[in-house]
This record gives sequence, structure tokens and C-alpha cells, in this order.
Amino acid sequence: MPCPLEYLGKLEYLENLENLEYLDNLASLEYLENNELMKDIVFATNNEHKLSELRQLMAGKYNVLSLADIGCHDDIPETAATIEGNAMIKAQWVKEHYGYDCFSDDTGLEIDALGGEPGVHSARYGGVAHDSERNIDKVLHLLHGVPLERRTARFRTAIVLILDGETHQFEGKVEGHILTERHGAGGFGYDPIFKPVEAECAFGEMTAEQKNRISHRGRAVAKLTEFLSTRS
Repeated sequence: MPCPLEYLGKLEYLENLENLEYLDNLASLEYLENNELMKDIVFATNNEHKLSELRQLMAGKYNVLSLADIGCHDDIPETAATIEGNAMIKAQWVKEHYGYDCFSDDTGLEIDALGGEPGVHSARYGGVAHDSERNIDKVLHLLHGVPLERRTARFRTAIVLILDGETHQFEGKVEGHILTERHGAGGFGYDPIFKPVEAECAFGEMTAEQKNRISHRGRAVAKLTEFLSTRS
């Protein structure tokens, strides 16, 4: 039979163990409750880069579902002449074919020296859809020899939300310049050659948190989440 001090030590150990288990269970319960409290919202994309950004931007507020999450693997046409039009097409497609309220986005890089191109054609500017390297190569080729002061550009994101039978639009924009070569390996798309005016480096050199604070998509999503908070 253990002496009183040994017994008390073991008892204290068991009580502490039970407390730890209780705290673990409480934390798990709180996590589940928080997730249950978060509303689901469908983002009309299967682009993993966009999904990752949006989930970070809306973390703790909404549980962002992808098209795959709702069983949509359709090749939704993007045939509009503007990014706003393309965002509208995708949102309406999900609502009409799957019945979900949702939001969709489209983004364009507008370069002043190229007359606003690539604009609505940003994703396939190099001739192949979503080939970022070819897109960047084409931009750098077309801007070869153009001085920095004439390489002004902007990213614009348009978001279309369909909610409760109503359609709402939000826009985010960031001004900057096109660099003469790639910088950094972060982000996606044209990020390695775009330097926003608010920063001393390209989007491609930033962490996700740094980029989200000033990015076109971050600004558009901020307007979206602010609007959604008024409808909760």
C-alpha cells in the first residue's frame, strides 16, 4: 500500500489528467460549435489558388464551399466581354443548375501601355488557359523596352453574389507597375511581375497574409463579407 505522500501524488496526477482530458473535450466541442455556427457559402470555382485565398480571407466567418463540394464539375463558359460579365455567368449557372445561393469572381490585369490588355483575357493571354508562365512571357515580351513609368497597371476583381433572389456586385482594385522580370515564387498568375504601389516588392515576394491585406481580391472580399454581415 503506498504511503500517504505517494498516494496524494498519484491522486493529483489523475485529477490533472482528467482536467486535461476535460479541456481537450471542451476545446473540441467549441471547435465543432464554431464550425456549426459558420454559414456555408458556395464560391463558384474549383481553382485551388482562389479557394485558398478566399478561405483565408473569410476564415472564422464563412465556410467556403467549392463547386466540387456541391458536385459541380461543369466547364462553365466564360464568354462575356467584361470580368463583371464572366462573374455573372458563373454565379447564375450555379444558381440555375444547382439551386445554391453563391458568389463568383473574375479578375483581370489591365496594363495601360497595352491599351488595358490582357483584361478579361488575362487567364488565357498566352494562348492556353491558365498557363501563367506563358501569360507572363507574353506580357514581358510586349513590354520589352517600355520604361517603368509607362508600365502602370492594375488588378481588378469583380464579385457577383446571388442571395435570396437578389444580385449584388462588389469590386476590388489595386494599382501598380509591371516589372521587367519575375520576382518571387509566391502567389499565382501574374503575381511575380506585379508590384503594387503600396509595397516595395512584387506580389510574388509576399506572404499570403501580406498580399491579402492590400490585394484586389482581398478588397473585393472585404466588401462582400461586410455586406453579408448585414444580412446575418
